[in-house]
Amino acid sequence: MRFVFNMLLAASVVGVASWLSRRFPITAGFIVALPLNTLLVLPLSYVQHGEAGNTTVLARSIFTAIPVTMAFFLPFLFAGKLGLSFWQAYALACLTLCLGFFVHRMVAQLL
Repeated sequence: MRFVFNMLLAASVVGVASWLSRRFPITAGFIVALPLNTLLVLPLSYVQHGEAGNTTVLARSIFTAIPVTMAFFLPFLFAGKLGLSFWQAYALACLTLCLGFFVHRMVAQLL
C-alpha cells in the first residue's frame, strides 16, 4: 500500500509540473528544480525503514549527486553555439548523465 501511495504522489508531482509547462514554463522549471523528490523520499524512506542511518546516507548521496546531475543541462546550454538539434542535445545530456553516475559513485564512496 505504501508503494502505491509513494508512486501516486510522485506521479502527481510530475504530472502537475508537466501540465504547468505548457502555460507557465518558467514556473514549471522552478518547481521541477525544487528538491521535491528529496522532500518526499527522505521522510518516506525513514518511515518505511525506520533507520536514521540509511536515511542519512541517502541524504549524503543526494547532496553529492546534485552538482553532478547539473551536467545534464550543459549540452542544452551550448546547443545554439554548437548547432545541435533538440534530440542531439538530449542524447548528449543523457550520455553526460551516465558518465556523471560513475563520478557520483566515486565521490559518494569517499564521503
